[in-house]
Amino acid sequence: MALILIVDDSPTELQQMRKALENGGFRIEAANDGAEALRKAREMRPDLILMDIVMPVMDGFRATRALASDPDTRGIPVIMVSSKGQESDRVWGMRQGAVDYLVKPVTPAQLVEKAQAALLAG
Repeated sequence: MALILIVDDSPTELQQMRKALENGGFRIEAANDGAEALRKAREMRPDLILMDIVMPVMDGFRATRALASDPDTRGIPVIMVSSKGQESDRVWGMRQGAVDYLVKPVTPAQLVEKAQAALLAG
């Protein structure tokens, strides 16, 4: 069973994503900001990370860039999941090392489908 790290500072978003992915057969861990995500990614080595962008301490762009440049975590695929829906945000997220970019709100089916696709590709 694949382990997914959800990184989001919204308890509501975390709970919705956790429920959808657990129902899809995944194990879930959570982090509230990019700095916590980096620590947990190094400790737990999740199979996939779902990364929000707008968060305190360290935003998702910086965290994704740090994960992609660290030899210990660069192999972990990151999907950006954000309310920032501009094309420039998507392009910037992909340049930071994300493998996909979803704009909130995301349906449970979309989330599970994208997670499965990222894990198969990785």
